[in-house]
Amino acid sequence: MVNTKYLNASAALVLAYVAITAVTVLALALLSLIAPDLATSHAWGHAIIVVGFAVLLPLRSRAARKGKRGALRAVALISITLVAVNIVEGVLPGAFPTWMRVEMFGVAALMAANAALVVRVAVAEQVSASTATAASD
Repeated sequence: MVNTKYLNASAALVLAYVAITAVTVLALALLSLIAPDLATSHAWGHAIIVVGFAVLLPLRSRAARKGKRGALRAVALISITLVAVNIVEGVLPGAFPTWMRVEMFGVAALMAANAALVVRVAVAEQVSASTATAASD
C-alpha cells in the first residue's frame, strides 16, 4: 500500500527543488551579464549538475507514488546525495558566491526533509509487509 500523504508531501518538496533550481539557473544567467563575479565557473558547474537531478528526481518521485520500490529508494538516495553535496560545497571557502551558498543550504534542508519523508514511507511499507507476512503464518 502506497502512503500517499507522505509521498504527496515529498512530491511537493521535489517540485520546490525544481523551482529553486530553475530560479538559480536564471539568476546565474542574469548575473553573468550584469555581475560576472557573482556567476563563477564553480557556480555554473554546480548548477549544471543540479539541473540533472532536477530532471531525474521528479521522474523517480512520480514512479514512487505509483508504488515502485526501486523509485522510492532512488528518491531517498538522490535526496541524501543532494544534502551531502550542497553542505560540502556550501562550506568550501571561496568556491561559491554568498547568495549561492544560502541557496545550497536551503536546498540541503529541503532535501533532508524529503529524505525523511521517503524513509518514513519505506519503513512503514516494510513494517506493513512484515505484519502481513506474520499474520499469514
